[in-house]
Amino acid sequence: MLMKLTKHYLRPYGGLLLGVLVLQTIGAIASLTLPNLQANIINNGVSLGNTHYIWTHGGAMLGVSLIQIVAQICAGFLGVRAAMSMGRDIRAGLFDHVLSFSSREVNQFGAPSLITRNMNDVQQVQMLVMFTCVMIVTAPITAIGGVFMALRQDVSLSWIILVAVVILGAIIGVVMSGMVPLFRYLQTRIDAMNRVLREQLSGIRVIRAFVRGAQERERFAQANADLRGVGIRIGTWFAVLMPIVMLIMNGSVIAVWWFGGIRVDNGDMAVGNVTAFMTYLMQILMGVMMAAMMMMFLPRAQVCAVRIQEVLDTEPSVVPPEHPITPAEGVYCHVEFRDVGFAYPGAEKPVLQDISFTISPGTTTAVIGATGSGKTTLVNLIPRLYDATKGQVLIDGVDIKDMDPDLLWSKVGLVPQKPYLFTGTIASNLRYGRPDATEDGMWIALRIAQADGFVRAMDGQLDAEIAQGGTNVSGGQRQRLAIARALIKMPEVYVFDDAFSALDVATDAKLRAALATQTGTAAILIVAQRVSSISHANQILVLDEGRIVGRGTHDELMATCPTYKEIVDSQVRAEDAGLLSEGVQA
Repeated sequence: MLMKLTKHYLRPYGGLLLGVLVLQTIGAIASLTLPNLQANIINNGVSLGNTHYIWTHGGAMLGVSLIQIVAQICAGFLGVRAAMSMGRDIRAGLFDHVLSFSSREVNQFGAPSLITRNMNDVQQVQMLVMFTCVMIVTAPITAIGGVFMALRQDVSLSWIILVAVVILGAIIGVVMSGMVPLFRYLQTRIDAMNRVLREQLSGIRVIRAFVRGAQERERFAQANADLRGVGIRIGTWFAVLMPIVMLIMNGSVIAVWWFGGIRVDNGDMAVGNVTAFMTYLMQILMGVMMAAMMMMFLPRAQVCAVRIQEVLDTEPSVVPPEHPITPAEGVYCHVEFRDVGFAYPGAEKPVLQDISFTISPGTTTAVIGATGSGKTTLVNLIPRLYDATKGQVLIDGVDIKDMDPDLLWSKVGLVPQKPYLFTGTIASNLRYGRPDATEDGMWIALRIAQADGFVRAMDGQLDAEIAQGGTNVSGGQRQRLAIARALIKMPEVYVFDDAFSALDVATDAKLRAALATQTGTAAILIVAQRVSSISHANQILVLDEGRIVGRGTHDELMATCPTYKEIVDSQVRAEDAGLLSEGVQA
């Protein structure tokens, strides 16, 4: 999986990688040349007192060293550039692919996991490629070339190389086999930590309101302790690995000096050759050690690559049509549900069943029902946040599955149940609805949404800062800004998913009256819990357990639909109870 991912995203940077290979090869050859020059200086210069030989060959060593340094610096620059560019492309590819997901795929992975995969996981793959280009390309050249050059110095000492490499390779293999599952577990612990942090930061008000600070601190401490525990276990493997590697390397050096000294004493080997052999042995072991350092990143990068590829291989359940159909001219603002049903994956029963209704241009259709009756799921089918599992949803006579997504989204103005504002200003958030919106247009939308009053009171007005999620404004203000964002878009279909729930009755009434003058011939669908918000609708649909159990105007439903009458009566009793409570307090 790692090879598949890196091969695809490194292909555009083949020229950089070729440059890395050439430069690292030059650097490795230069590195292998230096010990031989050193041996010649010792044998022919130092031993014989030939100063001229020492100066000339010493100068050659400096020149070779300079070539090695320049080659490795340039190779490192090209390698880092290729790795960083690849990381950028993977993040961009992940981001673009996630944007194509429907709510089903986003919920399948979870927002914290998707964030971890796009940031931490990509970084691990990126680091592996960078270290491969900077260090690991040199390792096999140095190791193989070192063996060849060492054998030129003395064949009889080659058994030391064999023993050292076999022992070192075996130890590294054992350590890596123990670390692979730990790295996989580490990524799941990072996901869990991100999830806990995200929930606690997003729900800080709820935590404080219910005095759950101690419990949440304990939950964070547990996630933190789990992450710490797996980190310690990984660190322990590294702590064991490095001293063993150093022991093998130092033991090999002692062996070379011991057995090489015997050969020098017997006159079978020159001192310079022993020094060169020892240097080549160190280069070979350093090559193996660099491979071991790569192994530090390889298991984790492999796990991360699998997690990244899982996202990239996940096909969106909501896909654009191959041959989009454009609505015919003369058909405008007409929404129709034909025998629509919807079931979530793995659910025992569908959320929606046999839903059929139409919304004509210039009319308002309202949906009301108990919690869990499927109201939000129903409105989410219109902009294709989900695809209906049965039946058809049509806009202007065309099944939305056959419509170009950009065209569909341009026709629909959605105000979700939980309005979300982005970091920026009020103006930048309104321009999500229309990028070319003028200031006058934004003020008109704010006035209709009953938001111009509090916006004018804010420092900067349209340029007033908005925090992530709109947390620096109240719930009612956030809803009105979201409504203004939809209004400025001027779509053909307005969908308000319980968008007036945070408004007081007076503001609700003013907003609905202003909407009537703005929406004109547009089709309007309103989901609401409060009867007073929908009593004016041309058509009210009553949902109960995913089915339409009542249809008509407010007066018609009061006479014919027990479920609707029960909802109205419960709200009237609640209002009476509130008035009675205020009277008692007075």
